Amino acid sequence: MQALTPADVQAALDRFGFDIQIRFFEDSTATSQLAADAIGCELGQIAKSICFLVEDKPVVVVASGDQRVDDRKLAAHFNVSRKRIKVATAEQCLELYGYAPGGVPPLAYRTPGVISLLDDSLQRYEQIFAAGGAHNAIFPLTIAQLVTVTGGTFIDTKRDAAAPSE
Repeated sequence: MQALTPADVQAALDRFGFDIQIRFFEDSTATSQLAADAIGCELGQIAKSICFLVEDKPVVVVASGDQRVDDRKLAAHFNVSRKRIKVATAEQCLELYGYAPGGVPPLAYRTPGVISLLDDSLQRYEQIFAAGGAHNAIFPLTIAQLVTVTGGTFIDTKRDAAAPSE
């Protein structure tokens, strides 16, 4: 299946009229740390889009780059068991969302109606940076713009330091 491109993301951004431009880098920005290093910002300012399937429905959690998503909190939010929360595979990311892992933006998905959840830890920042549809594409936006382009809801999805990891 053909991947969507940064041009698809830019077209979606342009429809909002924010004058946001995707920036391209020579080196990969596919991880939060690589992106933060390339931009010169705090790790937490990277808005990473993590793709999940919740009872087979596509859900994106946009989380701060310095946080991990707790599937227990997602399960509680959707009132399902943890077994019903799955991280999307690379193939599912391409098929459902349109992008390969490391380049998934917070908008412009192949599948209509993707649920967007925004981790409340992002609210520490006014300016954040999100993937632009490729492993080397990033765009800046404010928290208010993130809410507008995603239609997302802020909830606490971050793994607490004391929570066991699996």
